[in-house]
Amino acid sequence: MQNYRGFGSFYNGSLLDIREESSVIKYREHSTKGVNKMSMTKADLIEKMAAEADISKAAAAKALDAFVDGVTDGLKPDDEKEAKVTLVGFGTFSKVRRKARKGRNPQTGEEITIKATDVVKFKPGKKLKESLQK
Repeated sequence: MQNYRGFGSFYNGSLLDIREESSVIKYREHSTKGVNKMSMTKADLIEKMAAEADISKAAAAKALDAFVDGVTDGLKPDDEKEAKVTLVGFGTFSKVRRKARKGRNPQTGEEITIKATDVVKFKPGKKLKESLQK
């Protein structure tokens, strides 16, 4: 077991526990192209929400599902205007239209047309940006 800057401990190099005010947050470590990254799964987020709000995991799961459904519905307006969901301090989810463009089939090298599609973008808010700089 190796201490990691006072935040927790590594167990077999695959799991990092960070202890905050009697709650434990589990982050799974994974590697992408040689760079180790920490990630949090939906189950980990539900566990953290339940611990911090002092509610059951079932209630936390229901709240998280309601949040996801709310954001999804907010990005699907009936009219064709730009759709946005803003959480002040956290960030803004927005739906934007990606134009059709030319591309290449990587297997054959043949030129293809990639269809226009709607994509979701996220712009972090001021508090989120500041918290990541600490």
